[in-house]
Amino acid sequence: MYIKKLSLTNFRNYNKQEIELSKGINIFYGDNAQGKTNIIEAIYLSSIGKSFRAKKDIELVNIQSQQFATIETQFEKKDRDGKIKLEIKDKKNIYINEIKAKKISEILGNINIVLFSPDDINLFKGGPSKRRKVLDIMISQLRPAYIYNLNLYLKTIEQRNNYLRLIKYENKSEDLLDIWDEKLAEYSEKLYKYRSEFMDKIKERIVDIHKRITKDNEIIKIKYISDFSNKKEYLEKLKNDRKNDISRGYTGRGIHRDDFIIYLNEKPLSIFGSQGQHRTVLLSLKIAELNIIYDEINEYPILLLDDFMSELDSKRRENLIENIENIQVIITCTERLNLNEKEKKIFYIENGKVTVE
Repeated sequence: MYIKKLSLTNFRNYNKQEIELSKGINIFYGDNAQGKTNIIEAIYLSSIGKSFRAKKDIELVNIQSQQFATIETQFEKKDRDGKIKLEIKDKKNIYINEIKAKKISEILGNINIVLFSPDDINLFKGGPSKRRKVLDIMISQLRPAYIYNLNLYLKTIEQRNNYLRLIKYENKSEDLLDIWDEKLAEYSEKLYKYRSEFMDKIKERIVDIHKRITKDNEIIKIKYISDFSNKKEYLEKLKNDRKNDISRGYTGRGIHRDDFIIYLNEKPLSIFGSQGQHRTVLLSLKIAELNIIYDEINEYPILLLDDFMSELDSKRRENLIENIENIQVIITCTERLNLNEKEKKIFYIENGKVTVE
């Protein structure tokens, strides 16, 4: 799988730009704030359907144009060619091979990606919400129905929380909570199955990868944490916590609080891990994701490295490069990278203009 051509119109700081990419490594370099990450963002949008950094779609439209933005991505898979087009104006329209998508989730699975960004360095230090988001994106690329069920779950949580507040402040009947509880348990069961199956695959893959990267010096373990185990027990937990939920005005238990914890040599990474260990674990996790996608679709995804190589020392860079054979890689950096004996194409970016070297 690889992207052949990326075309941008009025996207971020690009007025009109066409970029033909190599099947191998593509390096985009230049000073900060010149438009390097915008290239990564455009590809990410073509894969996931939404940005990893913009809260509103209007932020994606070139300020000077005040009209619309388009992203067109031509790609090739082992069995077919394809094209994804996004039109961003008052709302976002997605076209898959010239056919307008009815919902955003239809874009998932066409172009598979794995993203490294500077924000990922703190993945294991902060709260669980970012880890859940990473997990959700991983799964949704392989199981588009996952996002559909996740959205239903989140909508139901919102409705239940609203009703909890009505009970608290307007003395509404508690009996109606049984309806929301049953729905939550139904969606939780599906989501838990998706997540636990995917986490099992990560666990299976990451141990050998991490041992290889650390030369057998570290043993990695991942623990998946969830309030859900089965439908019956979860309904019982919701019932037992009902008074507390009413008092708080929100649902305290559920799949929306899931997390996973990394251990190195039996010690939690978040507490005892050095900055270097955090980087190495992230590297292992992303390589594991690459391999899981390959196992599922028999093709490697596209690897997006947004200013990430600067976060790695030379040893970790070598470990990464050793594990990306036969993969299209998009790299952004401030200085021209030298990667010997690799098929590559180098682009220089300045003020929203891309030139090939």
